[in-house]
Amino acid sequence: MTRKPFKPAAWALPQPVSIIGTYDETGTPNAMNAAWTGQYDDTQVILCLSAGHKTTKNIMARRDFTLSFATRDQMAACDYVGMASGNTIPDKVGRTGWTVHKAGQVNAPVFEELPLTLECRMNGQTDNGNIVADIVNITCDEAFLDADGRPDVRKMQLLSFNPVNRTYLVVDQEAGQAWNEGRKLL
Repeated sequence: MTRKPFKPAAWALPQPVSIIGTYDETGTPNAMNAAWTGQYDDTQVILCLSAGHKTTKNIMARRDFTLSFATRDQMAACDYVGMASGNTIPDKVGRTGWTVHKAGQVNAPVFEELPLTLECRMNGQTDNGNIVADIVNITCDEAFLDADGRPDVRKMQLLSFNPVNRTYLVVDQEAGQAWNEGRKLL
């Protein structure tokens, strides 16, 4: 087998298309599309954001934010909040048409059109400035629950960012059962 080499790049796959929700200093909801987010620990997330983002400034000031996940149905609005800057467009959430309400356990917005939301509170930063936050609460639109009452990500058609081709992929097909497929090799 011949393998083609590439220069180092941000190609860790898949990358969730995360929508970070914050309130600014006037209480106006802000949203940002960020692919560089992830699970940090069992009940923590990590955000890799530059200091210049309005979202970063909002988190540093208020410490609370929501982390929702983009869906196929909301792809255009989710892409837009990653393209438009809250530093220059104060009400960019208004342009999305999203229904906004305050989260139940943190002082941050929930976007109703995005079915799965983590309510988070910043608890610190890593040495290189990444934001680490506790997951305080998780909410899911009941229309996206499975028969057992758990979130069904296939129904949500969550987006994944493909940094290689700069495209979005839809996560909606089950390929196998975790902690079971490997039994074939036992």
